[in-house]
Amino acid sequence: MVSSSTSIDSGHDSHQNDHFVVVAIDFGTTYSGYAFSFTRDPESIHMMRKWDGGDPGIINQKTPTTVLLTPDEKFHSFGYAARDFYHDLDPKNALNWLYFEKFKMALHHSTTLSQNTLLTATNGKQVPAVRVFSYALKHFKDHALQELSDQSATKILNEDVRWVITVPAIWKQLAKQFMRCAAYEAGIASPQCPDQLLIALEPEAASIYCRKLRMHQLIPETPPIAIHLSPHKQDVQESQESVADSVSEGTRYILVDSGGGTVDITVHEIEGKHGHLKELYKASGGPHGSVGVDLAFLQLLNNIFGAEYMQHFRQKRPAGFVDLMIAFESRKRNASPFKDNPLNISFPFSFIDFYKKTKGHHVEAAIRKHGDKNVSWSSQGMLRLMPAAMLHLFQPIIDHITHHIGDVLNNPIVKNIKYLFLVGGFAESAVLQQEIRKSFGHILKVIIPQNVSLSIVKGAVLFGLDPTVVNMRRCRFTYGVGVLNRFEVSKHPENKKLIKNGIAWCTDIFDKFVVVDQSVGLGEIVMRKYSPACPGQTKSVIHIYSSENENPSLISDSGVQRCGTLTLDMSGIAIQQVSTRREIQVRMTFGDTEIKVNAMDITTGNVVKCSIDFLNK
Repeated sequence: MVSSSTSIDSGHDSHQNDHFVVVAIDFGTTYSGYAFSFTRDPESIHMMRKWDGGDPGIINQKTPTTVLLTPDEKFHSFGYAARDFYHDLDPKNALNWLYFEKFKMALHHSTTLSQNTLLTATNGKQVPAVRVFSYALKHFKDHALQELSDQSATKILNEDVRWVITVPAIWKQLAKQFMRCAAYEAGIASPQCPDQLLIALEPEAASIYCRKLRMHQLIPETPPIAIHLSPHKQDVQESQESVADSVSEGTRYILVDSGGGTVDITVHEIEGKHGHLKELYKASGGPHGSVGVDLAFLQLLNNIFGAEYMQHFRQKRPAGFVDLMIAFESRKRNASPFKDNPLNISFPFSFIDFYKKTKGHHVEAAIRKHGDKNVSWSSQGMLRLMPAAMLHLFQPIIDHITHHIGDVLNNPIVKNIKYLFLVGGFAESAVLQQEIRKSFGHILKVIIPQNVSLSIVKGAVLFGLDPTVVNMRRCRFTYGVGVLNRFEVSKHPENKKLIKNGIAWCTDIFDKFVVVDQSVGLGEIVMRKYSPACPGQTKSVIHIYSSENENPSLISDSGVQRCGTLTLDMSGIAIQQVSTRREIQVRMTFGDTEIKVNAMDITTGNVVKCSIDFLNK
């Protein structure tokens, strides 16, 4: 196909909302949950019912992102129920069950993500990733529909709901499409009704929510020392002020979403009287979530007990390994720079027993041999970490986060930033809060909401109620296609020259749709017209390319990758209807959270079936 023309249309796509309830699922790396709101009462956002089970010392309105499959790979349970059942299994029996945790990060790390991508359970068995994700999403769907029906005293059907699923803003299009495919497999929306499901970007959702907070809903900069029985009048007045009173039109702020798997950083500006959000800088960040602290803890155990033993224990006692990490999670979440008491991590009996049988001596001997004065063994059968040892586990990942924030703030595009919002599951950590305030509190105001881990899911509900609230986004990549252009000796490489009907053409020219970090308005459409190679052609496949560079010349340039395919299905158009030259007008929307496409045969006026696929490229 040959590209013949281009234009841009800034008309907004209509986000029709004919559903009477919005349900948002925050699918996290470590914890997940959902919230909902009825469209007749959009100011009231309800969190899901408390889940059965829980961790000692942890108050959370979410449930662990864990999936348990039976030995024949059927869905058994999710969340606390999955974890507790797996914990209670006989060690030998547990080897046959498939337990998955923290599996969301597979979508970020996989460079060859597809519908055939496999996930590995704790027992080493593999199953298709899309099946594990769809099991989890179906569980949320069924749980939410049941709760909604219970609350409204009427049967709520799937078609009554607009669904929203949150994803990191730094995810590529193929990971977003993967989540959509998993949702379809779970019965949440369908290819025939794609608008029933919205993909929300996590930092955007948090940004939408944070603007509505009142001052008393923010975490103070230092822990409260005393409780005032009679608050001063001024304190009451200040608590009723909202963040929106300070964050008004023209205000610019940076939002740091620090979760279990990733840190997502975005910069917004408030626009207009309705408080629409304009993205000022493309989303950035990386895999620097709280699981990095878990990995640092595992490295400490490798250093003490040996990497070979730890791998052996993980394989032979998978349920015991899960218990060990649960115990560490509880202590990790209680770590604070304001406490100087040691943190005791309870070791499961299976670890102590397995180590003695394998190595012939007690774990205490290995800890003493390790020789770290900040790491010891208590008589109660616990690993004792002094505050310095625990903070040492946090430091590498916190350094990554503060480095990323500093890079964004130092960018010349980002100026006059007044506030930093810190949200996400890892933002609950007093250690991270203190480091962020220490590093950036002198140049801007750091705002941390109470129930900080719920900011995203509640903001995602608000996004589902009004998807137009973010009206300007920045492109993370340059997107385009390969086309033929007239060959220019001074401009084009000789090896790209093609002679056709006596005319010299240059192949593989990168025809750009949008450019990296370009501002694209909501509903802004890029149009191209393509002519099929022959009049009777019934199908055309056009490869889409992406690059982090602003101005790639050729699709063969370094850093350019084929990221997807655009398929035009013209089989429904009778050949006799078309003239010798046909033109297909393709309209691509880049200003939404996902890239969308539609097409029309200009000659006949017929709609052309089209799809854009990033998974099967």
